[in-house]
Amino acid sequence: MDVILERSHQLKQALVDFILDAEGELAKALETYAAEQLRHGNGDSRQQDLTIDSFLTAGKVGDKSPLELFIESHPDLEESDRNLIKSWHHSFIGLFAITNILPDGFELTNWLTDKSYIVKPNNTQTLQAISRLKVGEILLTRISPVTDSYWMLSGPYTIMGKLGKPKLAVAIGNFKENYKSNLYSDAPDLLEEAWQSVTKYHQQFVDFFGADEITLSGYHLNKKIAEFQELITEKTFAEAGIDPSKSLAEVAEAAGIGDEEIKAAAEEFGADSNVVSQMLNSKAGNSKMVMPKVDLPAELKKAEQVTALSHPRWGQMFLPTYSKVQAILSTEDWQSIQGAEKLIRYYLEDKSINAFIWHRLAQQYPTQLENVLQTFLQRPEFHLESDLNALLQEFHKPIEPELPDIASVPIHLHNLFQEALGEVSKSKPKGKGQEKSAKGFQRS
Repeated sequence: MDVILERSHQLKQALVDFILDAEGELAKALETYAAEQLRHGNGDSRQQDLTIDSFLTAGKVGDKSPLELFIESHPDLEESDRNLIKSWHHSFIGLFAITNILPDGFELTNWLTDKSYIVKPNNTQTLQAISRLKVGEILLTRISPVTDSYWMLSGPYTIMGKLGKPKLAVAIGNFKENYKSNLYSDAPDLLEEAWQSVTKYHQQFVDFFGADEITLSGYHLNKKIAEFQELITEKTFAEAGIDPSKSLAEVAEAAGIGDEEIKAAAEEFGADSNVVSQMLNSKAGNSKMVMPKVDLPAELKKAEQVTALSHPRWGQMFLPTYSKVQAILSTEDWQSIQGAEKLIRYYLEDKSINAFIWHRLAQQYPTQLENVLQTFLQRPEFHLESDLNALLQEFHKPIEPELPDIASVPIHLHNLFQEALGEVSKSKPKGKGQEKSAKGFQRS
């Protein structure tokens, strides 16, 4: 084992001891961070170890990370040790596929970004424990840089075994749900492009509907969303420099897509125009990302009313109850409306009702919303302007937006989800009227 790898193990253990033995502000910061992280997990020892490991880089005490505090408290550290510890700010968690077995580690590919790394355990015990792993198996773990050429396993790891495409797609979906802030940690260019796609989609939404809010019956909104998607597809063709007057075969030949690829798309996805346009666009090299297809959830297609909201950072939301909440906030005797209190509770507790929705209601109905919350919460001293964010955090709602579902995703992930859904659909008997499955990262 390399000297620097052995030293990394010693420094890492010293860091963990430093955190666990801490008092004062550092201890409080760890407690707060752990409470938030463990709310998303099962609280077992692996989850606790992972929380401590991620706290080293993601935690904050004032404006400093625990790594910086450790360096400050150990002035006798050599410069090489300081530089090694500082480099651990680039540590990240990922869902990795083993692509090659090395004598002292692995070559791993991060499924989220398609980037490859040489990764080595920094102690003999871990090296022996994972020696049985084989190419193709999936690991959920954090890695930290050691040198310019290789990384080390950091903290605990979960062996998920070899996964078929449907199970791998589920695993990636779970990662997306549980580690939203770590989706593209090692690919800031992809993250930036994903955020830009949300802004672009919002502008397209406003251009098409004429506003950032529209309320229609589920049936009519579904039709309008389909029209909107078709318009986006046409723009995708135009941006790819594709002549819509040419046949699909002519366009595919020019883009370098073979008959087999078109046939596969037709068989698995019904030759959906959005799928084909994304294939063409990716072949043309215009983007590393693909915008997921947006479908109105099935349970909303028959709803009496559905409100669609769009925001350049929060993305798109479909709300069948928004009009009723507006009615509650437009009525002085709001408690006389059947189901009013139940709906207010739902808006506070359900994670789909985000901070943007609450702030939008606060802007439109400031006085009445304050009165409603004072009564509902039994807090007569509650003031909307000063207390709303604290209330939302009390109900575990992020104040800042997380990357929404409408954001574009890397092409390799989009293709994986298409192939996974294709395999699932092939395994199920199809009735004459059965609808095609949705593709890619979908809104639920």
